[in-house]
Amino acid sequence: MKKRLHILWIPVLALFAVSCAAMVIFYFNKSYTAAAASALVALCNVVIFAMTALISRNVTRYVTGIDRDIVKTAREEFYEYPEPIVLADSDRRIIWYNRCFEDNIFGEDRVYGIELSELVGSNVSKIYADGGATVKILDKYYRVTATLSESTGLSVVSFIDVSDYVALEQEHKASAKTVMLIAVDNYEEVLQNTKESDKAGFRVQIEKLFEHFIENTNGIIHKISNDRFYCVIEERHLTPMIERRFDILDEARSISLGERSNVTLSIGVGRGGKTLAESELFARQALDMCLGRGGDQAAVKTENGFEFFGGISKGIEKSARVKTRIIAAALKELASNCGNIYITGHRLADFDCLGASVGLCGAFRSMGKNAWCVLDLEKNLCKSLISYIGERCGQDYFKTIGDARLELSENDLLIICDTHNPDILDSKELYEQAKQVVVIDHHRKMVNHIDNAVVFFHEPFASSACEMAAELIQYFGGECRISVAEAEALMAGIMLDTKNFVMRAGARTFEAAAYLKKSGADTVAVKKLFADSLDTYREKSILIQSAKLFHGCAIATTDSNAPELRLAAPQAADELLGIEGVKASFVFYKMDGVCYISARSMDSFNVQLIMEAVGGGGHQTMAGAQLELSVEDAVQKVKDAIEDFLIKS
Repeated sequence: MKKRLHILWIPVLALFAVSCAAMVIFYFNKSYTAAAASALVALCNVVIFAMTALISRNVTRYVTGIDRDIVKTAREEFYEYPEPIVLADSDRRIIWYNRCFEDNIFGEDRVYGIELSELVGSNVSKIYADGGATVKILDKYYRVTATLSESTGLSVVSFIDVSDYVALEQEHKASAKTVMLIAVDNYEEVLQNTKESDKAGFRVQIEKLFEHFIENTNGIIHKISNDRFYCVIEERHLTPMIERRFDILDEARSISLGERSNVTLSIGVGRGGKTLAESELFARQALDMCLGRGGDQAAVKTENGFEFFGGISKGIEKSARVKTRIIAAALKELASNCGNIYITGHRLADFDCLGASVGLCGAFRSMGKNAWCVLDLEKNLCKSLISYIGERCGQDYFKTIGDARLELSENDLLIICDTHNPDILDSKELYEQAKQVVVIDHHRKMVNHIDNAVVFFHEPFASSACEMAAELIQYFGGECRISVAEAEALMAGIMLDTKNFVMRAGARTFEAAAYLKKSGADTVAVKKLFADSLDTYREKSILIQSAKLFHGCAIATTDSNAPELRLAAPQAADELLGIEGVKASFVFYKMDGVCYISARSMDSFNVQLIMEAVGGGGHQTMAGAQLELSVEDAVQKVKDAIEDFLIKS
């Protein structure tokens, strides 16, 4: 390079010599001045041109050499780079890779021409984003990042081995602590009137069950009381339990004491809490959901919601009425200290919803309080009961939703019957306006339940809201009295939800009915309230005739939008259960742009889980949903839910 630079001195010396000659001529002979100046300028131009050309040529040679050296050096460095590197063309096909890639990822295989997707799968777009993507290749994890050159269209893809970090992260997640709270649903009922020796044997079976449940884990289980257990396990052991769908529920049902009912468990799982305390809070919430849904199931609570397993048994009826007595005392005190009382329920109020409202309204009026039933007087399923109560007790029993909203004050009390879901209230605005709310419901607990109630009276084993209302009225005290018409309204609700004391009727159901009978309820008069019009009977017959079987489920649809369908659909669903081979029935009809579904079942076929899967809810044997879909789409959605339920059960 020094030799190249020395050549540049030649034109410089030539220019200096010419300049000296011109100065001599100018000094000794003035006449040659102009000629000498011209010659000097010309010579300077020639010399400058020569110098420029020579310098440019040499600089180009110099730069070209440097560039060649840089490219060679870069290629050698990339090839020997300690992390795998790949070059891909504009079609994202591999055209070059370095030695580390060859040695650590693909060995001796020739991978020229394969697409990047064969390396990184569906993460091709992610590796071009900021931060890249973590990809598993063979038995290692790599952080893959790609940089695209806009001028050449080539991509440089680098692979950084992050297997140790991924393993550390996986271990951290697998070792996260999960809290489980386990309750024996029917412990007291099973041991009632049992010998002490049999009780001891039963307790041993329960404790052995839990020891076997925890023995293959590194967790702990602690007995809080005879029917409550506290368990802490790691996430790595919870995942297999979920995959087995908590088979301990099935094992528990095999435990019985003589001819008494089998044992059922409720398991609340708190998963993913930031702290152990938060996981325990999740577990308590999950256990409350299990008990509120009738027990015999497991609920996994995370930050994102609940996931349920099991729930194939009916709710265990509690013989003790301590809770009812406490709720009655609290409700009576609350009513005595409030202003007016407004009682409402769900949309399209039925006999159970309105019957409970009427019964409580009459009880509070007998105690000297101002109370009204609030409902949509046009859109409901109990017009015959409204007329019946209006004739015998007066029309002032009922208020429209608009009037109630105008009159409701901060000191007033709002009682909600036969639902705990704010989304299906007759007036959600009325609920949001109220400052004091009481909920009385028997439906299995849903995730989006009312959570700001002063009193939340929820009994999933009860047959109906009317049964719960009748029990409360009995504990209100001697000054509380209900009329014959009010007793018959309560009886109508019980008869509707139990299908005339056939379905979900327990001992307490008959005790409530006996109390209403003593209060003057006439079952013949109640039966007349259920009389169908000819149009309703015709619509019901059309629905039954359209039924088709799908995995043992009767599915009935209609194109009619007659108002009688609101009564005919649930009745048709009930009657379809009487057909041989039908385990469950689903009736679909569309009205006012909404597809309504009435679902009924017998035995262990849980229609509540199926309706929850499509956005509805209800009981194990009686549920429903309202979907903004066509009837055809709603039918397909329910069929998919049925297939999923059969696979899991």
